[in-house]
Amino acid sequence: MTNLEDALGMMDALAGDEVAGTVPVKSVLDEKIHGHFAGAVVRKDLVKAVRGNAVVPSYVLEYLLGQYAASDHEATIQAGIDSVRKILATHYVNRNEHKFVKSEIRRKGRHRVIDKVTVTLNEKDDVHEADFENLQIKGVVIDDATVNRNPKLLVGGVWCICDIEYFHTDDPRAVPWILGSLKPIQVAGVDIEHFYEARKSFTTEEWIDLLVQSIGLNPEQFNDRGKLIALTRLIPFVERNFNVVELGPKGTGKSHTFSEFSPNGILISGGEVTVAKLFVNNASGRIGLVGYWDCVAFDEFAANRRADQNLVNVMKNYLANKSFSRGTSIYGAEASMAFIGNTTHTVPYMLKNSDLFDELPEAYRDPAWLDRIHHYIPGWEVAPIRSEMFSSGYGFVVDYLAEILRAKRTEDFSDKYKGYFTLDNSISTRDQDGIRKTFSGLMKLVHPTGEAAEGEIRALLEFAIEGRKRVKDSILRIDATMRDTAVYFRYSDKAGVWHEVATLEERQYPQLYRRAWSAVPGSGDESGVDGVGESPSPTPAVAERARHAELFQGHRDFVENQRGISFETLLLPYLAGATEIELHDPYIRLAHQGRNLVELLALIAAMKDPAEEITFKLFTVLDDDPDHEKKQLQMLTAIVQGAVQQGIKLDVAKDPGGHDRWIRTDTGWRINLGRGLDIFQKSDGGWLDFGSSRQEFRQVRAFGVTYIREED
Repeated sequence: MTNLEDALGMMDALAGDEVAGTVPVKSVLDEKIHGHFAGAVVRKDLVKAVRGNAVVPSYVLEYLLGQYAASDHEATIQAGIDSVRKILATHYVNRNEHKFVKSEIRRKGRHRVIDKVTVTLNEKDDVHEADFENLQIKGVVIDDATVNRNPKLLVGGVWCICDIEYFHTDDPRAVPWILGSLKPIQVAGVDIEHFYEARKSFTTEEWIDLLVQSIGLNPEQFNDRGKLIALTRLIPFVERNFNVVELGPKGTGKSHTFSEFSPNGILISGGEVTVAKLFVNNASGRIGLVGYWDCVAFDEFAANRRADQNLVNVMKNYLANKSFSRGTSIYGAEASMAFIGNTTHTVPYMLKNSDLFDELPEAYRDPAWLDRIHHYIPGWEVAPIRSEMFSSGYGFVVDYLAEILRAKRTEDFSDKYKGYFTLDNSISTRDQDGIRKTFSGLMKLVHPTGEAAEGEIRALLEFAIEGRKRVKDSILRIDATMRDTAVYFRYSDKAGVWHEVATLEERQYPQLYRRAWSAVPGSGDESGVDGVGESPSPTPAVAERARHAELFQGHRDFVENQRGISFETLLLPYLAGATEIELHDPYIRLAHQGRNLVELLALIAAMKDPAEEITFKLFTVLDDDPDHEKKQLQMLTAIVQGAVQQGIKLDVAKDPGGHDRWIRTDTGWRINLGRGLDIFQKSDGGWLDFGSSRQEFRQVRAFGVTYIREED
């Protein structure tokens, strides 16, 4: 592999690629789950074991596992895995094998396939016709009764198990493919009363862990807040007309829930949305996605820079009123909407320079549109997905849980807090709607019977208030006209004591979050927080140049076993003030070399202003051994993901220069490194070794450093 950038890009797919070779030890919670929900739960690591090269959503695989491997008996599980693998091998249509499968259908006359089916109306012949995505056949006649039973076939497509027959005629217009039968991959029904009764046997903590395991995550890898954030992604499936935004770094699993979790939701690219596709086609009168799906999620929403203003306007009305008009007709729908996007800046950077909706297309930064969002999920709090974050415990077969959530969409739990708490009257009706809908959704998920203790209700209410406050505070940054009336996001308890709610970023960066409105870019007065009309002092820049001029220039040698050396004293003074740093080191391969890089990046992150961002370009070389190369790429991927959260954009590329090791900054320094960053001797002391905490306590290997000032 020669292209390091491409290699790094593949690592998301490698995460969790391995199939466990050992049977996981069943926890006490797993025993309890299986005891109360036998037949409706499955071991979550089995999905990876059976997936192979089948590019299908997890709910399709879990549907099959639920039929054959929903057991806690290992022999039954293994037999079920073999059965599902055999079914997939025999019936799943791999796109690049479609010619072979079509030949098999012709040879056998009839063959069962697993494929995604989409139906369109052929107005000319007045028949419905089915298209098979992977089999790549079109125009297969499907009877109206089947379409009426499964209307989602008309919008977005449905994964199905189908019997396809072949019959050739001399008519050149005739399609030789005949649909013998079609069965959507979904459970037939659920016993919700049993679901309620079984819930009573679980503590709130156990139940939340069960839900987290059900969406494929390991609850041991998440704190209470992290679990709540993960569950918030499920609210669009249990709450009608719920509008949520999640923006955060790449690789945090934002879209996973919407693409893999439920057959009742659809994930589409934000750039592929049209009014006709989403709402209604004026030409045909056919309603769009919102009429058929419980949740419509927009992936890579922040990357769509060419938004259709007409779409924005229609969507704005729908988000507010659950209806939309096209022509002379008014339509209503219940689909929730989720808007998912990647952030390219850190939270403090956005707070200093704009707002938390900074990444959205300009057309969607309309305060009226944003005000329709009920909750903002802070995606930057979610750690990048690692293999150990996937669950190997038992969770609901996602199709079973999806049907439970769908059944609860008709219920309203938004007032369940009123026996204990009261929202402040300054909170507007629209703000209260956002809080109440988020709270209702969380209650349905965590306390599906509607019964909960005061402390449990308080936790969900505060989280709901925080998510709406994040929306409102960003709107106030964008639109000065909405700042006239003071809003207090707080609630009182039965004793009349008021409790203020603040977002986590508000607590973490108060100097940026609570600065004067006049300092917000685009507000009409960007003169600063401390004074109006004051010119920024040039003194810091002058002082910075003077300090760099005083730094040592020339060569220094360090001897074997010397102590008292650290990147903080050796390199950091020369990196101060730089916004671009370039490191050439071909040996960032092993774990301790990766640790050296992380320690340098951590020093840079701690030195810089939290609201500033630095580009760090690493040029290195991949290991020749394929196994070592894979570990190296996984390590580099983790470092890239960690760095971006601290305001350092780490770009990794192949070093074209051989064995030379050096650093260059945009402030004019070149530092030639004899050994690169690998200057410390190996230590086996672990965490009890003082050198594991402070570099200056470690012994170094003999090395030299040359400092060159390339420009004044």
